[in-house]
Amino acid sequence: MAAARLRDPLCEALSLQLLLTLLVFSFAGEACKKVIFKVPSKLEADKIIGRVDLKECLRSADSIQSSDPDFRVLDDGSVYTASAIVLSNEKRSFTIGLSDRKTQTQKEIDVLLEHQKKVLKKRNTKETVLRRAKRRWAPIPCSMQENSLGPFPLLLQQVQSDAAQNYTIFYSISGRGVDQEPLNLFFIERDTGNLYCTRPVDREEYDVFDLIAYASTADGYSADLPLPLPIKVEDENDNHPIFTEAIYNFEVPESSRLGTTVGVVCATDRDEPDTMHTRLKYSILEQKPRSPGLFSVHPSTGVITTVSHYMDREVVDKYTLIMKVQDMDGQFFGLISTSTCIITVKDSNDNAPTFRQNAYEASIDENTYNVEILRIPIEDKDLINTENWRANFTILKGNENGYFKISTDKATNEGVLCVVKPLNYEENHQVILEIGVNNEVPFTRDVATRVPTMNRALVTVHVKDQDEGPECSPAAQYVRIKENSAVGLKVNGYKAFDPETKNSNGLRYKKLHDPKEWISIDEISGLITVSKVLDREVMTPRNDVYNVTVLAIDQDGRSCTGTLAVNIEDVNDNAPALLQDYIVLCKPKMAYTDISAIDPDEPVHGAPFHFSLANTSPEINRIWTINRVNDTAARLSYRKNAELQEYIIPITVKDRAGQSATRNLRVHLCDCTHPSQCASTSRSAGVSLGKWAILAILLGIALLFSVLLTLVCGVVSARKGKSFPEDLAQQNLIISNTEAPGDDRVCSANGFATQTANNSSHGFCGTLGSGVRNGGQETIEMVKGHQTLDSCRGAGHHHTLDSCRGGHVEVDNCRYTYSEWHSFTQPRLGEESIRGHTG
Repeated sequence: MAAARLRDPLCEALSLQLLLTLLVFSFAGEACKKVIFKVPSKLEADKIIGRVDLKECLRSADSIQSSDPDFRVLDDGSVYTASAIVLSNEKRSFTIGLSDRKTQTQKEIDVLLEHQKKVLKKRNTKETVLRRAKRRWAPIPCSMQENSLGPFPLLLQQVQSDAAQNYTIFYSISGRGVDQEPLNLFFIERDTGNLYCTRPVDREEYDVFDLIAYASTADGYSADLPLPLPIKVEDENDNHPIFTEAIYNFEVPESSRLGTTVGVVCATDRDEPDTMHTRLKYSILEQKPRSPGLFSVHPSTGVITTVSHYMDREVVDKYTLIMKVQDMDGQFFGLISTSTCIITVKDSNDNAPTFRQNAYEASIDENTYNVEILRIPIEDKDLINTENWRANFTILKGNENGYFKISTDKATNEGVLCVVKPLNYEENHQVILEIGVNNEVPFTRDVATRVPTMNRALVTVHVKDQDEGPECSPAAQYVRIKENSAVGLKVNGYKAFDPETKNSNGLRYKKLHDPKEWISIDEISGLITVSKVLDREVMTPRNDVYNVTVLAIDQDGRSCTGTLAVNIEDVNDNAPALLQDYIVLCKPKMAYTDISAIDPDEPVHGAPFHFSLANTSPEINRIWTINRVNDTAARLSYRKNAELQEYIIPITVKDRAGQSATRNLRVHLCDCTHPSQCASTSRSAGVSLGKWAILAILLGIALLFSVLLTLVCGVVSARKGKSFPEDLAQQNLIISNTEAPGDDRVCSANGFATQTANNSSHGFCGTLGSGVRNGGQETIEMVKGHQTLDSCRGAGHHHTLDSCRGGHVEVDNCRYTYSEWHSFTQPRLGEESIRGHTG
């Protein structure tokens, strides 16, 4: 029972849904009200023939279809022809299908098309026949006055279609003022075509209304195309002109010329442009202060200009103008507005600064400087703390020696006169200065008047006498001494004097600074004596003047300091010298080399140099030649048959005064492509060992022989019956990380010489015995399983190592190979090692 009760609501819901579905489908395909359209027998393509109210049949139709492809239906119910149609019969019908997918509802509207017969308007017998000219359906010019007083509704015009002669026509309009803002401003009578306006219009808000007029038959057929109907609103002078600003602020310099532009005022008018309603005229109503009248305004442009030369900021610094603007070109019935214009007069430098008095006096102690001695006030009527007011003082006369300086105190605008160099009472008891003053900027009326504007005053400066010490003047005094002069030579020295007596009596001299201690100075007379030989070439920096600082002292201990500049005259005591001492030439790539010389003497004793080969051997003269390149260089060349070796070439260089010197130049003629390839060999040949290096070599040799002696003694004690090979004493322990090192030869002319290969594969080529012949470096290549150098098979064979750059190395009487030496020494070394461990 419980399960049955639970199923009852579900069954009821399913039954209700089934009932609703059957109810919906019962209305499917239900026909709505039939629609009849009166149309002519010929219909053009895309021509509206009428309108159907679709929502009256089905409110929520989401699909609209026409059963006749010659007609199409829009969403708003408008029925258009899809192509040009000719109705052969009197009637034609089709169906408009509507469907709603959500409710699964479908409905149909039957549309019937009938030929439209000519319908004439019936007239009552008592009605007066109205005769009017035939109107064309075309735009009709129409206007209305803004702010019209009515009465409203106000008839504007009548619209009539030519089709009204044959059919009953109904008129309608749309556009701004009808169905757009402002709404309901215009309406048209449906039957007569009379167009009315309902209320006043402001042109500044709406200057034209573009309406569209329609003419249609009673059944909704459009008898004519829509007619554009513009309605222009005629302007009325109902807006005052308004200035762009309530208060204008302008500035003008007080020195402005006649006609200078001060500023521009401007006004706007909302009325229709390019009419009398917006033709504005400017004028000045009032000026404060009233007199004199200084400004005028252009009536059309509003440009304010000056009309007088009498502006003076020091009298009036600001003017106020009441400006007026009036439309209708300033006629008395035009509308008026006003504004205020404030004109500030800017300061110009039209007032020159002046001294309060024409003459001033001041005093100063002699030898006193960097002190203020006088302040000079001035007067200026221009604006304070501006460049037109600030003074600029100048000393016009009396300061030719630069003892004085005048500046301006920025706070008080006074001239401050200072002494910047010490004055001498003995030279001038007083100095008269002429001071001038002007402003920082030029005087504005200079151009107009051409009158000098600088004000002048005289200042008399009295110099007070003071007891002074000696005076070292001039500060630097010059003497001339030839270099290499004899020691003890006496020359006039530095001379100071007493400014009071104008002589040097009673002064003592002392040398303060002498860089090389070349001279001494007499304390009483000031004479200098050469104490060492002077050498111009050793001075640093190199110059001809040797400065000595001298102190002059009077009897009261007061002193002054001066400089004695000793001009050392050059003597040709230096011969020119070559800049090079060793040169490498690669034959045949380098056919010559350039050498140069230098002479530390003066140019008068220097270049041009003469280069020549000194007294040399005939072989040098046959191979080498020298030719001039320029004043300081020569070119050393060799002949093609010259042998590769190092040459010692003596070269003589002579200066223009005949001083000469000869120097040996080492030239290494080498078979190379770049001199650097021969440089290492040359350095090796020219190495000179110091005593510590020689000692280290001797200690190494001693250590090596001690090791060999110990090894030999051990072998002899173990194998007394066996004989050692001759070259046992020359055995070397060779450490190699390769599997099969190359054979290292131990070759000697007497059977007792060594050759050692180091880790970098370089050895020393040569022989030991009666004499050692040095060569270059030897490169020994060690390849697995091979020997780089062939074994020396017997006496009398000579092998040349190409890598030995110093020359040929001959190896004679090679008796044992490396393998033989290894097979002999290895067992013995093993036994010695075992004996050492057991012992």
